Amino acid sequence: MIVRQFLDWVRTAPPGKRAEATGALARAYLYSDLSPDDAAAAEGAMLMLLDDHSPLVRRALADSLAASSQAPPAIVLALAADQPQIAAPVLALSPLLIDADLVDAVAAGNGAVQAAIAGRAALQSSVAAALAEVGSAESCLVLLENAAADIAPFSVDRIVERYGHLAAIRETLLARADLSPAMRLTLVAKLSETLAGFVAARQWLAADHAQRVAREACEKATVVLAAETPMTQMRSLINHLRNSGQLNAGLILRALLSGNVTLFEEALAELADMPVERVSGFIHDSGNAALRALFDQAGLPPSTYPAFKEAIEAMREGGFMSEPGGAARLKRRMIERVLTRCESAALGDVAPLLTLLRRFATEAAREEARLFCDEMVADMLDRDARERAA
Repeated sequence: MIVRQFLDWVRTAPPGKRAEATGALARAYLYSDLSPDDAAAAEGAMLMLLDDHSPLVRRALADSLAASSQAPPAIVLALAADQPQIAAPVLALSPLLIDADLVDAVAAGNGAVQAAIAGRAALQSSVAAALAEVGSAESCLVLLENAAADIAPFSVDRIVERYGHLAAIRETLLARADLSPAMRLTLVAKLSETLAGFVAARQWLAADHAQRVAREACEKATVVLAAETPMTQMRSLINHLRNSGQLNAGLILRALLSGNVTLFEEALAELADMPVERVSGFIHDSGNAALRALFDQAGLPPSTYPAFKEAIEAMREGGFMSEPGGAARLKRRMIERVLTRCESAALGDVAPLLTLLRRFATEAAREEARLFCDEMVADMLDRDARERAA
């Protein structure tokens, strides 16, 4: 009887009042001790209200039923296919929706719908994959911030490919502990491309100069990251560098001049298609003839061989790898030795190589000066703290 009276009243009531009454009806269905007849009548009334022309009414229905496992499935599915502002709470909360429903909604919905799904608790990997593939930038950001979401590595890769140039997504990705070294490098490359394009567009630097600076920044970041990469992940990192066209002579020489022998050996092994143990033997124990054969098989530019040879000889002698910075920073004394030897050698056209080595020397000198100044400031602050304590 009450439901019949509600249906008679709702035909003429204003939208706001209808919405309030609809919410009350839905809550009564879920939480009141209705008889079977009254429950069936209430469900029928809610089905009818799905056709109400006011979105306020349908939103009230969605808000009341969204989180309940006792809601009528037909009503939940209908609300999930309604306008985005009505569907959002149902898509975000309803336990009645299965993964297939959510994947369909991701494919058909707009950014608001996708973001609502991305924030669901215990989101499954199949839904995360759909969001990574077709979701908006906002929904992918919500997905990455959802600690309860099961996101497969290939889905993270896809988000990097699509939205790695966006600062908010890039920062969120870099904060993830499960991000692979290869993906970190991809994000660094995207950041470098974005900055190079911005600088060139502002005409602060010529386009080719900006690209060179960006490329060298990526190479520096690669060596730093490789120094922190576990051996178990080094091969996949090398494969990524080769597939992305970053495994070039400049990067490999930077690795050697930074004392990152692991990256240097793994890179040569990849390029020469040779076991890394054999490459290591050529580098540490063999003469220059075997070293030149390895260099040629790796396909590196012949003009860079003098620098590699001198750097390897310096490494064999020892004493050049002990500078601060570990295997992540260029070694100034080693670069200066290599540069001096190459400048005095009359071996073909080494002008581009000398230019690169001089840039390395400048970078190493600046890094050394920064470390020195940081140490002086730290000592001064420590001394001041001791004096105040005394």
